[in-house]
Amino acid sequence: MFIARLSRLAVFAPNGDQVGRVYDVVALLRLAGRPPRVLGLVVEVQPRRRVFLPMTRVTAIEAGGVITTGLVNLRRFQRRAGETLILAELLDRKVRLVETGEEVVVRDVGMEQTRVREWEISKVYVQKRGRRFGWRGETLTVDWHAVTGFFREEDQQDATSLVAAYEKLHAADLAHLMQELTPKRRAEVAAALDDDRLADVLEELPEEDQVEILAKLELQRAADVLEAMQPDDAADLLGELPAEEAERLLRLMRPEEAKPVLQLLKYSENTAGGLMTTEPVILPPDATVADALARVRQPELPPSLAAQVYVCRPPLETPTGKFLGVVHIQRLLREPPSTLVGAILQTEPKPLGPEASLPAVTSYLATYNLVAAPVVDTAGHLLGAVTVDDVLDHLLPEDWRERAPDEMQVPQTSTEHR
Repeated sequence: MFIARLSRLAVFAPNGDQVGRVYDVVALLRLAGRPPRVLGLVVEVQPRRRVFLPMTRVTAIEAGGVITTGLVNLRRFQRRAGETLILAELLDRKVRLVETGEEVVVRDVGMEQTRVREWEISKVYVQKRGRRFGWRGETLTVDWHAVTGFFREEDQQDATSLVAAYEKLHAADLAHLMQELTPKRRAEVAAALDDDRLADVLEELPEEDQVEILAKLELQRAADVLEAMQPDDAADLLGELPAEEAERLLRLMRPEEAKPVLQLLKYSENTAGGLMTTEPVILPPDATVADALARVRQPELPPSLAAQVYVCRPPLETPTGKFLGVVHIQRLLREPPSTLVGAILQTEPKPLGPEASLPAVTSYLATYNLVAAPVVDTAGHLLGAVTVDDVLDHLLPEDWRERAPDEMQVPQTSTEHR
């Protein structure tokens, strides 16, 4: 059973209820040439809690999922001394073939059950160097004994296979995974992600982790990633950096990408201006309902911004011409496609000003049952929109991304301790 294929595989209790998904595999590297012993699985249960499932509790591993005895210890997983996370730490490691001394890179490892019903790492799937393009040469599967170098600390470890294993992981979940890696491995994973994916992940990380990762990128790469972030998140991150470094990165960004970030940096962090995004859906009054629905259908648009469109006179980029009102998506769904949005816009409640405090913004959204609200200057120009997710981000404790509620329901749980 090759371990990379287990990533995100569903874990089921005997009655068919899903317990969670495989997050990683825990093994104990052993000396004297003995294959590593597989101790168990790290399983992610909701909401984002990772627990340890011993291999003795695994009754079957099939293409459709992992079957357990139904007994799951809900204590949060903590790695012990000598333990290794296979996906996070062994994939992409450089090792050498014992027979030839040739350096190869690990792309996957295989485990199998022994006669005494223990699981061991028995196979290593490796890739040789290509003639031209790095690690793109011949691949082969060898016995564990046929490679050496797993105990050697690498200066720079690739993360291609690890990133591929978690390719379909939500950005928030990948961010949580990166928080549990060592700073060195975290930087290696960041280097392997493309700019858009890394930008999405940074938006889900605590600010201190964002600063740490950004500091380890080349300056131009850091500027490119900031361009790919939402302007409000990029402004928050730049606000955490020393002024000279922030100015240097802003100069490296394209002017059209730096402009909205500079606009947001003018406002205090805990005001409507500091919380808002400068990229809401903006339409002229002569746009049709069909036009509006086409805009909010865009898959990259966050749900909170897709909930309503903002109607303004041209120009339509923030800060806009005169702000006229909003149209909520429920109203769009009830009107004929040819209806003009200017005929159905809502002008109440009055929009927020950029200096409105965080408590005022929170009260506004709660009072009017909104997930987003327009922010308008004294001249009536739309500056942006505050969304409920950004408000919650500032209301929750600073370490909320690292915490998970203790209340959860998992079938047939036990109180045994690992």
